[in-house]
Amino acid sequence: MIAEIHELVFRYSGWLRDRTILREIGERIEITTPYLDRHNDYLQIYAQRAEGGFLLTDDSYVLEDLELSGCAIDTPKRQELIRMTLNGFGVRQEGKALEVRASDADFALRKHNLVQAMLAVNDLFYLASPVTKSLFLEDVARWLDSSEIRYLPRVKFSGKTGFDHHFDFAIPRSGSHPERILRAINHPSRDTAQSFAFSWVDTREARAPGSRAYALLNDAEQEAPENVLEAMRAYEVRPIPWSRREDAIEELAA
Repeated sequence: MIAEIHELVFRYSGWLRDRTILREIGERIEITTPYLDRHNDYLQIYAQRAEGGFLLTDDSYVLEDLELSGCAIDTPKRQELIRMTLNGFGVRQEGKALEVRASDADFALRKHNLVQAMLAVNDLFYLASPVTKSLFLEDVARWLDSSEIRYLPRVKFSGKTGFDHHFDFAIPRSGSHPERILRAINHPSRDTAQSFAFSWVDTREARAPGSRAYALLNDAEQEAPENVLEAMRAYEVRPIPWSRREDAIEELAA
């Protein structure tokens, strides 16, 4: 098992390294990552020297893109949700920019956290509009409550690579079932699936034996692509389409 997990982590690291492109723009370095946004464009961040280290920023891309798409992010409730999400990754909001500071020693970790925060905020509000009554993450929390499924919200685990990984919910082990880790994915895609799969593969050896991972997938607008479901299953993540969530109540509530 250890050799298998090591190979999976190695492949992911290689994919990430080989598909990252650097370009010098004045005093900043543009870093193009292999992760896609909702427009199928590669996410980009920018690095520049600052106070003996580096300032990494998305240059306001994520929040401005959401606003231009008609998603209001200036309500107190949504601002609080953004703040909680960013705090989980150690990322701060300066105006509309998402930023982190890094040293030579923790550059890779800080870069990882910024990109994951960009993906999380983008997914949080995907398809949201001024008339949207609720967000998918809130819907999932309400469903867990109404189904009497006990959980811990917003948990963070460290992985073998040294990266921190954030999950939306953790259900403690019971007498009959092991620990269960959940992530709510508003826009199921190859990148969101791969990001969750890597988080799980990187952390599960540090969890209690038998721990399981679940992805609750929002399929209200469209069905989750079959290749996304297959990718999750390949990494031992159980995908649960939102339209079929009732099928999982017994397993999660036990």
